[in-house]
Amino acid sequence: MPERTRRTLTVSRTARICCLGNPDAPEHVFVLHGYGQKADDFIRPFERIATDGRYIVAPEALSRFYTDEMGEHKTVGASWMTRRDREQEIDDYVGYLDDVATSVSAEETPNTRTVVGFSQGAATASRWALLGSTSVDRLILWAGAPAQDLDLDEHAPRLRDMSLTIVVGSNDSWITPNRLERMTRVLEAYDIPTDIHRFDGGHRLHGDTLRSLFSSV
Repeated sequence: MPERTRRTLTVSRTARICCLGNPDAPEHVFVLHGYGQKADDFIRPFERIATDGRYIVAPEALSRFYTDEMGEHKTVGASWMTRRDREQEIDDYVGYLDDVATSVSAEETPNTRTVVGFSQGAATASRWALLGSTSVDRLILWAGAPAQDLDLDEHAPRLRDMSLTIVVGSNDSWITPNRLERMTRVLEAYDIPTDIHRFDGGHRLHGDTLRSLFSSV
């Protein structure tokens, strides 16, 4: 019987990127959606922090699927990765997000870059900020945590150079108080300064908290 082999092939993909504002703005904010969400929906709450000096970019994950009942095929969502070929998927989306940052920049690099990751997008944001070639000044992990596979022995210095914020709702079923405590203990062990913001609510964005995070920027 012939031997079965497996090969990989790098292909070109067409990505959806939703943007709000002027790419010449001095501040660029990249917002990464959660599992099963879409960029054009996810960017809407960020309209409340839009200013002339702030450009908001919502890249959509490249893996799309139907999120409704079997056979309906009306609602589409996207996912950043699965466990299958996970290392390759991580490399792919880190490279994709680097390309997004380059493509949306004007001739001059923005003064500051902020990355906001929600839920699954939080792990994605942390990997991009630490593994990618794009310089990130501020990292906001909302209803999510830094990716557990990140080697902080190697990457803690780069994370210390950023402003790290974790946002969690009081009723978040994913980021429970115990999980938040474990997360903060690890960050403290590596001397990584972290701002914790809490709000009354569950696993979602919160308008007033979002405004407060960007009101002084």
